[in-house]
Amino acid sequence: MAENTAQQEIRTDIPHPKDTLYTRCIKRVLDILLSGIAILVLSPVLLILMLLELIFHGRPIFYMDKRPGKDGKIFEMYKFRSMLNETERDGKHLTPAERITPFGRFLRRTSLDELPGLFNVFNGTMSVIGPRPLMVDYLPLYNERHRYRHCVRPGLACWRIGGTDKLTSATWTWNDQFESDIYYVEHVSFLLDAEMVLKTFKILFSRSEMRTNSNRVKFDGKNLLETRTKKQILADEARKAEELKEKEEQKEQES
Repeated sequence: MAENTAQQEIRTDIPHPKDTLYTRCIKRVLDILLSGIAILVLSPVLLILMLLELIFHGRPIFYMDKRPGKDGKIFEMYKFRSMLNETERDGKHLTPAERITPFGRFLRRTSLDELPGLFNVFNGTMSVIGPRPLMVDYLPLYNERHRYRHCVRPGLACWRIGGTDKLTSATWTWNDQFESDIYYVEHVSFLLDAEMVLKTFKILFSRSEMRTNSNRVKFDGKNLLETRTKKQILADEARKAEELKEKEEQKEQES
């Protein structure tokens, strides 16, 4: 695929999902085999992580969240928890940045928190490779083109082919992510899945902070090309508010 700078155009053309024997049958068979073998082989790791979850985060061990799957059908996605359930005095949760623990950061940075997703793959609600399942709230916000990301099962990973592997708000905008998903929908094949798996292992060692800082701005339907982090946006808004306040005070003094 093209480099990040070439992906900043918001496309509106309708995708053409690939329909082959691989997409209809073989991919699902491979998902069952790979996830089943992985669950068996990694069972000692899963048990250790479950024990560490009890020590660092307490109960419940798993984080379960409703996400849209193939054709937008809602399913329950499994992950290891990376945050505490601590709340403020009024009962509201603290911010994600305040609740995430060092152990949680480790889980996210290494993507070990995603291991329970193997059970999603095994039961057919997810695939090893496919567009990441995002928040249900995003469903009505997609444009017509990007809704096609739900033509296939969501996956544990789906990366841009080519370009930088260092994921930041500037190098991995929502437009980048959705266009990568559409590229996958239109080109899915055994070779592409194999390339995505290799890419996943490569990115695991790229020390990306994208998933550990909880600072990515949420998708609102209009910020496809947003390159600022949530923290930067809040800082810009605070600066603009301060400038407006100074102008108003200056007008009062002049009058």
